[in-house]
Amino acid sequence: GVISGIGKGIISSSIGTILRAQGFRVTSIKIDPYINIDAGTFSPYEHGEVFVLDDGGEVDLDLGNYERFLDVTLHRENNITTGKIYQYVIDKERRGDYLGKTVQVVPHITDAIQEWVERVARISVDEDKGDPDICIIELGGTIGDIESMPFVEAFRQFQFRVKKENFCVVHVSLIPQIICRSDTPMTTAAKEKISMFCHVDKEQVICVPDVKTLYRVPLLLEENEISKYLASRLNLQFKPDYDRSLMVKWRDLTE
Repeated sequence: GVISGIGKGIISSSIGTILRAQGFRVTSIKIDPYINIDAGTFSPYEHGEVFVLDDGGEVDLDLGNYERFLDVTLHRENNITTGKIYQYVIDKERRGDYLGKTVQVVPHITDAIQEWVERVARISVDEDKGDPDICIIELGGTIGDIESMPFVEAFRQFQFRVKKENFCVVHVSLIPQIICRSDTPMTTAAKEKISMFCHVDKEQVICVPDVKTLYRVPLLLEENEISKYLASRLNLQFKPDYDRSLMVKWRDLTE
């Protein structure tokens, strides 16, 4: 995203809800680029209250949204921070795991990020302990921040590691008064302009205007046929036995 607080967590949770409605098991990872090990020592005036997981992990509030929207139980390792990654790499260096090599951001930090994501993406978060089909990763902070750059680079590499058909990027941007966040729905002309200058198809530009309740966002995304796009982009085969009534129940909840 382009600014903090634009709604990346809600967009992430909403996409997960839509995929879950299509019968997929979904897990989530939140990345916070700060050097703190966890959110436990943050000022609530700056970051809001800490969300405490079942295993005692003190994490960002977005993980609370993930648990509510996706009906899952997350673990402390579903929250990655720069502090955790650097601590992990430095511990390996002290043990001699790098065999005397010069430890650098690329490849050692970026490799550690990718390894963490691949490992945690396979951990079950459902009651029946089934393996997740899809992992949604939210990169906190803003594009352009120095502290975010190792993560951006890690995911630039990751798309080649797991292949294009298994990896998709969503960018949450802001359109002042005219995927995009705005006060009101976006005109077709604005959509076409974004499509042309951002080098994406018009169908990939989705407007998410302000709504009365956050639980309306999955319905808004689905009205824009995001599940149809994701099915095509990631070669997803929707499961014949998925819970067709989930989005109907979600609409009732929203009302």
